[in-house]
Amino acid sequence: MNSHATSTKVDQLQAKLLHVSRQVIRWGDMDALGHVNNTVYFRFMEQCRIEWLDAAFGPTVAAVEGPVIVNAHCNFRRQMKYPASIAVQMFAGQMGRTSVETTYVIRDADDEQIIYADGGAKIVWVDFKKEKSTALPDSLRQFLTGL
Repeated sequence: MNSHATSTKVDQLQAKLLHVSRQVIRWGDMDALGHVNNTVYFRFMEQCRIEWLDAAFGPTVAAVEGPVIVNAHCNFRRQMKYPASIAVQMFAGQMGRTSVETTYVIRDADDEQIIYADGGAKIVWVDFKKEKSTALPDSLRQFLTGL
């Protein structure tokens, strides 16, 4: 196991599991080389994040304030191909006044030992009208600290 994989496991032990999203790889997710396109990995993480936010706090569409992503990264560990099912795990990391770090692990749904990718995204809470960051809502902060 390489050192990065080891640090990922340590990070996961310190982080709190927020949500698991079961998703299906679609034929159209593949590129000309016959494997899932790298941009789709970010969509899988996004779908997991949106499912969690909707379940925990309700839809943020047309809200006065809500989450935006200020950065995202992905470590591609193994090729994904159609047909397959995946399980995307979302973890909460360090929380700031206006933000929270999230990490993700994309696994094979039938064999959790197979890790396709891991990555992360920083969520910042924003006042959409002012176009500025604002404090995380108390309900979100309480939820994250209560894990």
